Parts: sequence; structure tokens; C-alpha cells
Amino acid sequence: MNKKPLILVTNDDGITSGGIKTLINIAKEFGEVVVVAPDSPQSAKGHAITIYDPLRLKEVDIYDGIKAYACSGTPVDCVKLAKHHVLKGRKVDLCVSGINHGSNASINIIYSGTMSAAMEASLEGIDAIGFSLLDYSSKADFSQGAPFIRQIISDHLNGGKGTGTLINVNIPKLTTQEIKGIKVCRQAKGQWQENYQLAKDPSGREYFWLAGDFINEDNEQDTDLWALENGYISVVPSTYDLTKYDEIDWFKSLEKIKV
Repeated sequence: MNKKPLILVTNDDGITSGGIKTLINIAKEFGEVVVVAPDSPQSAKGHAITIYDPLRLKEVDIYDGIKAYACSGTPVDCVKLAKHHVLKGRKVDLCVSGINHGSNASINIIYSGTMSAAMEASLEGIDAIGFSLLDYSSKADFSQGAPFIRQIISDHLNGGKGTGTLINVNIPKLTTQEIKGIKVCRQAKGQWQENYQLAKDPSGREYFWLAGDFINEDNEQDTDLWALENGYISVVPSTYDLTKYDEIDWFKSLEKIKV
């Protein structure tokens, strides 16, 4: 008898978020699910890890028949604790992270706790997929992308490399019927045009609140932003390697420097 795949589920919006509930329900169709997720929202934590405070891990009985643990740390902490403590000695077949409230397309992958959790799994040699829905509403309907998420997970379990593949999946805010399909594409070039709003608290002390607008600097039709704007789910094969390979030769002149 074939052994069921072991699937780790995590996120950055917290263990009780609507997105992770949907993802758990889908993942359990394919294998044994273990959940390790933050005990509170940890959005935009990037690849932060906790080193100066103790980490706490509490088993919680909130998903019927599913082992679930709430972690006091960051999304990356969750994956590390899952790998080295909760699932120590076991082979994890797939890590799925999300479903995130809001886009993790383009440069947002750098800041995203959802994608950093998936990236950490990838660093550990575990195939990982991060899912995000372009809807920030607390009443977001995560079921609209469920048929596509189900198929992506199924295809990956059946044909994944098992070598730490990392995939960034973003879903437009459309009904299942309105979604045109899936586009495999590259990460678009974009950036946040930021500003800090200055205000005062009731005690008269100044504080700053980050605000800003996202600027798409890439008009090509092979990007994740184009796919999402045109009704497609974007799938971007990603990596943690930040080397700018096309500039290595240019910088070779530095090797001639002698002091």
C-alpha cells in the first residue's frame, strides 16, 4: 500500500485565518497534513527569524483530525520548528503556505512572510508552493481559487522534483468562472513608492505610519502582474539565489585590486 504524502501547511496571517483553513481542507485531500503556523498575524515579516526571544509552540485542536501547532515566532520560525522538531526525522513531501490575504506578485515576494515560509522549506530541500489571493478583505472568498489550487498541488505531488522547488502562485480577485486559467511567467519589475505619515498619539508623542503605492515598471506580457491584470492565475518558479549573473564578468576587474 502506498504511503500518503506528508504535507506541511503554514502561513503568515495566523493559524486561524480564513486562507489557511481553505488550504488545509484542500491539502488533506492528498495526504497527511501537519500545520505549524504563527499564533498571530505575521504579514510582511520577510525571512525574519527569532534569535533573542524564546519560541513557544502549542498544539491546538482547531482542525478536525489534523495535527496543528501555533508558534509564537515568524513564518520562517514555523517551518524551521516543523522541520527540526515537530516532524524531525520524517520526510516532508510538500510545504504549502497561505492562502495569503493580498498579492505576493512582483517585488512583494521579498517582503512576504507567506513566501518566505515557502522559501525556507525550499532551502531545506522541500518542494514548496506559496498561494496568495489578491483580496485584502477580512471577508475574502478563498474558495474561488480552490479548484486551481487543488490541481496545482495534485500535479506537483505527482510530478514534483523533490529537490526544493519553489513556486509563487497568485490568484486574481475573480470568481472561479471568471478566472481564464493559469499563466507560467516571470516576476515583474516593480516597486513601492513609499511615504511615512507623521501623526501624534493621545499623549502628544509623534509616530510614523507606513503608506504608499505600488508602481508597475514592467509592461511586458510574460510577467505575473500582466497575468493577474488580465484574469489569469500567475505561477512563477522562484529561487532564493539573488546573484545577478549578467554582471559577474563586469565585476571581475575587482580581482585585480591589490593592497
